[in-house]
Amino acid sequence: MKKAIKSIIRHFILLFLAVVWLIPILWLFVTSFSGYKGINTSHFFPETWTLDNYAQLFLRSDSIVQYNRWFLNTLVIAIFSCLISTILVLMVSYTMSKLRFTGRKGLMSFSIILNMFPGVLSMIAIYFILKTIGLTNSHLGMIIVYSAGAGLGYLICKGFMDTISISLSEAARLEGASEAKIFWSVIIPLSKPIIVYTVINAFLAPWGDFVFAKLMLNSGVATDWTVAIGLFNMLGKSMINKYFSVFCAGGVIIAIPISILFVIMQKCYVEGITGGSVKG
Repeated sequence: MKKAIKSIIRHFILLFLAVVWLIPILWLFVTSFSGYKGINTSHFFPETWTLDNYAQLFLRSDSIVQYNRWFLNTLVIAIFSCLISTILVLMVSYTMSKLRFTGRKGLMSFSIILNMFPGVLSMIAIYFILKTIGLTNSHLGMIIVYSAGAGLGYLICKGFMDTISISLSEAARLEGASEAKIFWSVIIPLSKPIIVYTVINAFLAPWGDFVFAKLMLNSGVATDWTVAIGLFNMLGKSMINKYFSVFCAGGVIIAIPISILFVIMQKCYVEGITGGSVKG
C-alpha cells in the first residue's frame, strides 16, 4: 500500500512538472498561428487562426523580419562549428584515453578545472582580442570562438573510449598502423554513439546561443544577425505588438531542425551518454 501511494505521488509530481514545462511551449506554438499580431493574454488559444505569421517569415521580408538570412547565417555557423568541435573533441578524447605521456594526468586535471569556469567570464577579453584582429561582426570569428575551446569538453567522450579494449589498438600497432590510422580506422568506427552525442551538443551551442552572438554581431546590420538576435529584436517596445506572433512562429521554426535531429539519433545519443559515464 505504501509503495502504491509513493508511486502515485511520484507520478503526480512528474506530471505536474511536465505540465509546467510544456505549457509555455504549447502557448508559443498556438500563438504562432494567431491572427492577432501582438500579445493576447486574455485567451490561451487564438480567437482567429492563420498561417500568415509563417508566410511573413519566409515570403515577406522587411527591415525588421529577415528570417531567411538569419536562418542561413545560423545554419552556416552551427554546421562549421559542429564539424570543427566534433573533430577536436574526438582527437583530444583519444589522446587522453589511449595514449600515455608525461604530464597527461596533470593536463587532464588542469583542463577539467579550467572547464569549470563559466565561459561568459572570458567574453569581454575574447571580444577585444577579436576586435584587434578585425574579426568582430564576422561569422568566421564566431566559428573560431565556438570551436576553439571544444577540446575541453572531452571528458564524456574519453569515458566512452575507455570502454573500447586497448588490445584493439595494440594489435593495430603490431601490424604497423600509425596513431592516425588507429584513430580513424579502429576507434572512430566503434564510437558511433559518442560521435552522435558530440555532434548534437556541438550543434546546439551555436544554434541557440544569444549572449555571445549579441556581443559579437553589434554593427546593427540586420543581414549579419543570427536567428536568436533577430527574434530578440522583435520584442522591442515599439515592435512587440506588431511582431509577437511572428516571433512565436520563428521560435517554432528554429526548434524543428534540432528536434528532428534528436529524434532520429535519440538511441545513439542515450548510448553515448551512458557509455561515457562508465569511466572518467
